[in-house]
Amino acid sequence: MTDKMSLEIEGSTVEEAIKKALKDLKLPRDKVKIEVLCEEKKGLFGMSGAKPAKIRVTIIK
Repeated sequence: MTDKMSLEIEGSTVEEAIKKALKDLKLPRDKVKIEVLCEEKKGLFGMSGAKPAKIRVTIIK
């Protein structure tokens, strides 16, 4: 078992996902490691098919 806590968060952009994670964890950005798992993808002409950005956030001890 690992002593690191990490979670995956989605957002409409990578930056939105990061802000959401920091707010949920109540931590500043320098206390977490951020790994981009998937960049957001826009749908053609704003139509469906868009995919959210996904990040993994690990708390630094």
